[in-house]
Order: sequence, then structure tokens, then C-alpha cells
Amino acid sequence: MSIELVLLLIGLFIVSILYSSVGHGGASGYLAIISLTSYGIMEPGWLKQHVWILNLLVAGIAFYHYYKEGYHNSKLTAPFIITSIPMAFIGGYMIINSNIYDILLSVALIWAAWRLFDSMAIREITEIKIPSKYESMSIGGGIGLLSGIIGVGGGIFLSPIILLKKWADPKTVAATSAAFIWLNSFSGLIGAKMSNQLNLDLEMILYFSIVVLIGGFIGSSYGAKIAPQKRIKKILIIVLLIAATKRLFELI
Repeated sequence: MSIELVLLLIGLFIVSILYSSVGHGGASGYLAIISLTSYGIMEPGWLKQHVWILNLLVAGIAFYHYYKEGYHNSKLTAPFIITSIPMAFIGGYMIINSNIYDILLSVALIWAAWRLFDSMAIREITEIKIPSKYESMSIGGGIGLLSGIIGVGGGIFLSPIILLKKWADPKTVAATSAAFIWLNSFSGLIGAKMSNQLNLDLEMILYFSIVVLIGGFIGSSYGAKIAPQKRIKKILIIVLLIAATKRLFELI
């Protein structure tokens, strides 16, 4: 095993801990870490498919922990996923130019980080108001399509919106995001398969999966059982800013 691969696995492990603690699968972080290595030159389709696999593992574990602790609200989650699943399939089915892909991913990460940073001014949520089904379905569909195109699960977009709109507290957001990410990642993979883009390196998937499974278990256990609501929100902001800053420097 090369030194580069060892460092990559360590990076994926750390990312999985951070992201899973807030109910995320970690796709944007994985893409940022992978792009620092020789694997970063792979085609967008290859990158998307491999991080989606990792999303399935980590988001699944995160959802289990947050659901077990009683933080999942199906009335909040369901409308988002009804439209996001088919749109993520369409996004995954699409074949996108590498340059356009890099620009879309960079802008998306920066936007998500900025919006969540903006939410730091929001104090404790005292009154929760579930959004209308139309509003949730519109947002879910848009995020699903973008997620399928750039290869993430959509949590980096959905979480800031829910927090800024005060539709849920941070831990409920984490549970909803985990479910949303898992389903979108699966739908995106199916779309890639249907368009004959699926090209998985099973050996790399095995290495990647082992480290993110361990990291995801540690991070989501901490987030769901131990970390206070404010800390979950701060961790999420830090994670998004790291990923966004990295992509911005790459564009420059």
C-alpha cells in the first residue's frame, strides 16, 4: 500500500467522523480529499460513483443513530425525498463535462457554506414550523437534481435551508439529512448505471469503505448521543467551510 493511499484513507476517516456527526454522508469532503491525490484526475463519473458508495455507508449509519435517539421526523423528511429521488436519478444519468463539473461543485460548496455561516446569528429555535408540502417538494427536487449532477447526497444544501427557515432543530436536521442523502446517493447510482457510466474500482471501494464505516460509526454516535445542539451546528459550519475553501483555491 502506497504512502499516498494511506494518507488518503486517513483523510477519508477524518472526514467521515466530522460529517457523520451532523448526519451527513461526507461526499463533498471525500471529493475534496480525493482531489488532493492522483485519483483526483479521474473522470467526474468515477468520482461521483465512489463517493456515493461511501455516502450510502456513512449516511446509513448516521440515520440509524439519530433515528434510534428519536430525532427523525418523517413529516419533515417525506416531502423532500418524494421529488429528490427521481431528480437525483436524472442528475446521475446525465453525462457532464469535467470543467463544468468542477465549477458547479465549487460554487455549490461555497454557497452552502455561506448560507450556513449566515445562520450562526440564529439563536435557539423556540418554535418549530413544518414547511408546506409544495415548498418542501420544490426544494427537494432542485437539490436532488443538483446532487445527481455533482455527485453528493444533498445534505450540504438541505441542512442550511432547514436551519435558516427554522423548520427543525440541528439534530432533527441531521436525521432528515441522513435519510435524504442515502436515498439521493442510491438514486444517483442507479441513474449512472442506467446510462452505462458505472465504473467501480472494487479494491478501492473496499479500502475506502472500511475507514469510513469506522469513522461514520464514531462520528454519528458522538453527534446523536453526546454533542449538544449548538456544537452540532458549529461542526457542520466548519466542515462546509473547509470543503468550500479548498474548492475555491483550486479554481483560482
